[in-house]
Parts: sequence; structure tokens; C-alpha cells
Amino acid sequence: MVDMLSQIKTLSGEKASNILIEKILVSYDAFDQLIKYLKEKQWSRIVMVADANTYIAAGRKLEQKIKDNGVSYSVTLLKPDNNGDVLADEYSIVQVLTETPQDADVVLVAGSGTIHDVVRFTCYKMSKPFISIPTAPSVDGFTSMGAPIVIRGFKITYQTKSPIAVFADLDVLQHAPRKMIAAGFGDMMAKFTSLTDWHFGHLAAGEPYSETAARITKEALDTCVANIDTISKADEAGIRVLFEALVKSGLAMLMFEQSHPASGGEHHLSHYWEMEFLKRHKPQVLHGAKVSVSTALLSDIYKTELLPVLSDRARLEKLYTTRDEKENLKRILQHRDKIVALYSNIPDAKVIRDMISKLGGPVYPRDLDIDRGLVAESLQNAHHLRNRFTGLKFLNEIVRMGEHKLAEI
Repeated sequence: MVDMLSQIKTLSGEKASNILIEKILVSYDAFDQLIKYLKEKQWSRIVMVADANTYIAAGRKLEQKIKDNGVSYSVTLLKPDNNGDVLADEYSIVQVLTETPQDADVVLVAGSGTIHDVVRFTCYKMSKPFISIPTAPSVDGFTSMGAPIVIRGFKITYQTKSPIAVFADLDVLQHAPRKMIAAGFGDMMAKFTSLTDWHFGHLAAGEPYSETAARITKEALDTCVANIDTISKADEAGIRVLFEALVKSGLAMLMFEQSHPASGGEHHLSHYWEMEFLKRHKPQVLHGAKVSVSTALLSDIYKTELLPVLSDRARLEKLYTTRDEKENLKRILQHRDKIVALYSNIPDAKVIRDMISKLGGPVYPRDLDIDRGLVAESLQNAHHLRNRFTGLKFLNEIVRMGEHKLAEI
């Protein structure tokens, strides 16, 4: 993993200054190495943030090692809401802010995506470094600087800061719940649509793009697909492959300074569902589970509704004469063959669902208790959540997409 970090920094060139992570380690002695790292830094006032589950998974073991080494520390256990969910919201942020002493040297975050987002945001505001201790290979956000935070029921992604180091205990990762491993694999599958939407936004709307970040993310995705059998076993080799892919995806976002490489229309749908669940006071669903479902759904929408439009030059030219979005349509016509190839190369929804099913993950909205009405609503409105020109935005704002096929939802 250290070599991987050096490789990414080399590939990033002038963007290497964005990657302030000093060390990434995944091993069976990661916690011992973490203690050594803390001593090297001469950090003696430690705050550890976890929740009830991640404390059992990793926090308790780590706390004992900190205690054995005579380091001053405190533990903050994030409080769940009425559904038993810990959320990356204003309540969790305030809890960490109020329970973190001003003289703390560093914050250790033991958990998966949500807890990392809370700590990432608060440490950014407090100008303190934090160290990532992943408890499951469930998301690609461990090494990124983006923190999706729910404020008054609305999810906003803030660009904050990355961890200064990552110490992942391989035994902890291997013993993560299978649904969280499936969620991590699902978060990687989302790159099929996110990378395509990103490239489309660049070609059609001139949005910023990085060939290097795209290549790093695509290689991480391809590695997961090629090793699906190994990952499904959740043994040492499989967990290493998945975790390294997730880390690389996070580093690509960090290098680019935005989430574009790993977040397209499928993430916008996922965020829309999450906010609706909050409104309805329903228990939350793992991020990777939601994007597993939304990626397959969007593949179907793109194949059946987007590609027919992009493939029909006469229809695009008619849109050009009747719509106000002249510049975007002009660029789409100019790059039409390349754009058609991009969306054609997204695997069919069935292929994506078969891969996710192999890991035991959900594949249809109904598997997550998402009804047809919410699906239809999100397909027509989720593109408003981010100012990005995705295929979903093109369908809604230029093609004026009508009712979606909901037969298989």
C-alpha cells in the first residue's frame, strides 16, 4: 500500500501537493504500527471517535493498545438517532466538536464512511489532523477530502481535508459484516456510470477532467471486476484487492480535488433516496447498497432512453434547433461518436446486478424498500442535487424525459 501511495503521487504530477497523506498501511499489525507512528509524531493527546458497533469491531482493541502505551486519550461514541442510525449530520458534528479538547493533537476515526465524514468535517473546522482506521471495506471515501453532510435534511458535499494516514487492520476488515463488503464492491461498481457521466460532462459541457484520475479509477474498477471471485470469499487476498481499489478511488478524488471520478448520476439518485428516507423517518441504508441499486437502474435508463437519443443525429439536430441549450448540444453533436461509445460500454443492468448478487448485495430498489413512486421522482429530480452535466441531467433538462419504465423495479 505504501508503494501504491507513492505511485499515485508520482502519477498526479503537479497535483501531488493535494495528497497530504503520509502513510497507508493494511496489515495484521496495523494498530501496533499506528502506535509507533503516534510516537514518531510525538502526539500524546489523542481523541478516538467511533460508534457502538465500530468500537466493538476495532475501537476497544485500539483503545487497549493506546492505554498500554501510556498515551492520554478520550473516546467519543457517536449517538444514534431514533432509528438507531448514526448520521453525518449537524448533531454528530456538534457532538464531536464539543467533546474534542482544543489541545488534542490528533483524532483517530474508527469506522466506515459516515463516521469518517463527521470527523473529516470537524477536523477541518478545528484545524486538526485525523487518522483513518477503517472498520470495513465499504466505501471509497477513506482517503478523499469530500464530506457528504446532512444539514437540515439536505445532503451537501463539502470539500474539507483528507486523513494524514490510514491504518487498516486486516483482521478487522475480514470480519466486517458481509453486507458491508458487498457495499464496498457496489461503491466500486458505481464507477461504470460515474466515469462515463464525468467524461460526458467534459465533452458536452466543458467540465474539468483529468485523464490520470480517470485512469486510476478505471484501473481500480477493472481490478475489482477481474477479482470478483476472490473478493466474494472475503479472505485476505480478496479484502486486500477490494480495499486497495477503494483507496485508489479515494486518492483519485483527492488528486482531482472533487468527487467527479467516483460520483455521477447514480450517486445523485442515492443521495435523493437518502434524503427522502430522512424525511420519512425511515432507517438508513448503506451508501454502497444504494449505489449498487442506482448504478444498475441508471445503466438501464441510459441504454433504453439516453443512447437512442445520442445515436440519432437527426433527433439531436432537431433538439439543437428547438432547445435553448445550444452550446451543449453543439458539443454533443461534435463529439457524438465518442459519447455514444462511452455510454454503450457501460455493462448491461443484468451484468451489474449479477456481479453485485454474487457478493450478496441488493440489486433492485424494492430490495431497499424504495417504492416505484420514489424511483420515478428521483429519476426526474435527483440531477438538481449537483451542478454537473450528467446523462441524467441531459435527459431531464434537454430531452425532457417522460415517464420511465418501471416494470422491473
